[in-house]
Amino acid sequence: MAKATKKKPSAKKAAPKKAAAGKTAPKKARVPVPAIVRGSAAAAKAKLPKPVRKAEKRLLAPLAPAIKGADAAILDRLWRVVETRRQAGDAGNSHSARLLARGTAKVAQKLGEEAVECVIEAAVGNRAETVLESADLLYHLVVVWVDAGIAPQEVWSELARRQGISGIAEKAARPQGILRAAGTRKLP
Repeated sequence: MAKATKKKPSAKKAAPKKAAAGKTAPKKARVPVPAIVRGSAAAAKAKLPKPVRKAEKRLLAPLAPAIKGADAAILDRLWRVVETRRQAGDAGNSHSARLLARGTAKVAQKLGEEAVECVIEAAVGNRAETVLESADLLYHLVVVWVDAGIAPQEVWSELARRQGISGIAEKAARPQGILRAAGTRKLP
């Protein structure tokens, strides 16, 4: 049996009233919307409250491509900083020292969490957040290296060794013991 639907009588919409001279309509509270959603950056900045503009500038500034020292060598510098913090052991003032003091399992867990967050942002196509999460991921990878006693040069050497080798051939050349230890056949 078909449902009967009631049609509402169509009423003409009243034209919005203009504010009387000398009176202003109360402003509606606006929620800040990212500039990329609103349109032009100039129009977006003009509409946002000053504290929001300042916070946006501070938080999004790392995304600017022309920053002095923004090259791959930053990973070597970051490793030296994290290693220095590990040696100092000042867990009260250093996030790196605090994380390293919690042990290898916690260090590895944090790397996994950052990897998942990066993958999620990449999967949904959020470029800006993928950049931010990638930086977090690289930082936590460097912390894992420091915890394991691995210098960046060891990783760079391995990457150089693999350069020009097919990924399929490289994986096939791995010892079978690695595959058994991993408990999977998906590696080759």
